[in-house]
Amino acid sequence: MSTQVVIEGPGEHRLVPHEPREPGAGEALVRVHASGICGSDREVYQGNRPEGYVRYPLTPGHEWSGTVERVGAGVPAALVGRKVVGEGFRNCQVCDRCHAGETTLCSAGYEETGFTQPGAMAATLTLPARLLHVLPDDADLSAAALLEPAACIAAAALKANAVPGERVAVVGTGTLGMFAVQFLRAGSPAELLVVGSRGDREALSRQYGATDFRTKDQALPDDFDVVIETAGSADAARTAASLLRRGGRLVLTGIPAPGADGLDPTDLVVRQLEVHTVFGAPPDAWAHTVRVFAAGLLDPLPLVSHELPLAQFPQAIELVGSGDPKVGKVLLRP
Repeated sequence: MSTQVVIEGPGEHRLVPHEPREPGAGEALVRVHASGICGSDREVYQGNRPEGYVRYPLTPGHEWSGTVERVGAGVPAALVGRKVVGEGFRNCQVCDRCHAGETTLCSAGYEETGFTQPGAMAATLTLPARLLHVLPDDADLSAAALLEPAACIAAAALKANAVPGERVAVVGTGTLGMFAVQFLRAGSPAELLVVGSRGDREALSRQYGATDFRTKDQALPDDFDVVIETAGSADAARTAASLLRRGGRLVLTGIPAPGADGLDPTDLVVRQLEVHTVFGAPPDAWAHTVRVFAAGLLDPLPLVSHELPLAQFPQAIELVGSGDPKVGKVLLRP
């Protein structure tokens, strides 16, 4: 019998029988291959997700990959059997932000797979087919399960607009940081610095293309063109801004806890820094991610440390929050 995880409320979950929901008009039913766990899933389980950004009871799972099994009316039958990933934001498609392609800013309000809508910690997931992105037939679906966080970083890379020959840097060495290194490396930078809190991430950073690695307590430069911040720690934004030359470009993606050190507005104005932020991934970032992945320029698998059955959801949540340097990305397999 197939199963799904249901979080009834903070700290309460059940493994229950799963009954696939048949796809309606415009929808597709996907057989889930794997679902990734990140810090936001842990927030949902612990009850730390901000109000309005979660709806209980809930089947979590916003990072996933799978294969289309059935489609509803109006959806091309050619999708059946294809390997896919899917956007999470359930945008309205008719507001001005959606028409501008900024679906993560949809004026109709926040709705997202795995947070307010059923997610992929189940045998199947039924969702609007318009959210799907088709993968190559030979794609590794375990690797593809990490394309959601990769798409968020693709959004950052597109906003950073780094051009070949620029000096670029990444603050943070987690999953998002390692994707940022790969996206920036693909743009042929003159230098690619990674700044983190753990020296044991240097080897992987260099494997992905970093030309220099430093921990944040070491002497840091102040003349880089572009910095993408992914750490979400209390001082990460200030550290990232300090790396930039006058007129440099900063993209913030990490979400720190309340009370984090803010950017100094005087410093931003006097140095004329260009600051962007990212929360989620719009369609262009997803399409970019799938293209880069299909071209072999993204290698997610070294980031995966554990693949567990769905029944071990509580153990997976504990692993993600353990702080153990040996724990990377954790995948759940239905």
